[in-house]
Amino acid sequence: MSQPWQQPQQPQQPPQHNPYGQPPPQPYPPQQHQPHPPQQPPFGYGQQPPPPYGPPGGFPPPPPPVRRGNPGLAVVLGIVAMLVGAGVYGGILKASDGGQIGYLAVGTGALIGAALGKVGGRNPALPVVGALLGLLGVYLGQIFGIALELSDVFRVPVTTIIFEHFDSLSEAWQEYLEPIDALFFILGGAGAFQTARKLGG
Repeated sequence: MSQPWQQPQQPQQPPQHNPYGQPPPQPYPPQQHQPHPPQQPPFGYGQQPPPPYGPPGGFPPPPPPVRRGNPGLAVVLGIVAMLVGAGVYGGILKASDGGQIGYLAVGTGALIGAALGKVGGRNPALPVVGALLGLLGVYLGQIFGIALELSDVFRVPVTTIIFEHFDSLSEAWQEYLEPIDALFFILGGAGAFQTARKLGG
């Protein structure tokens, strides 16, 4: 009796032998992409960054710019301010019947010092010039006030008394002087000196 048909068996292949005695390499597992953590700022959250200048370890702040002026023009304007201040000084002096007020001298000096400091800038000679102009402004203010008074008494123009009778005007000023006048001269000179130095810096 014939045998039922059977599928022929495949010949068994011998196991592959690694000649180096090591197992075959395994494939690398797929790597997953890891997101980078957010970078922390060096000064932390909620903090202000350090200023670009200043200690510690920083550069010193730049010096303020030096304001340059025009000393020559400042002296010219100082003289103009002195004449204007002397005119106001003399007018108020006459209106007050010869009674001097301290703020007149201070105001005359401050007007002179403002012209010098604003235009001349930082110049060490300008406060000294201002003090001299302040003294001269007080003197001319008193002279002008006496000239206005004499102009009313003698019924002559004030310019005639100043330019044609200055000797008599100077004698009248000397008789007019009192010890307290030294204070007004000091106030006028000091006001011009301090204002010129403060505004010129």
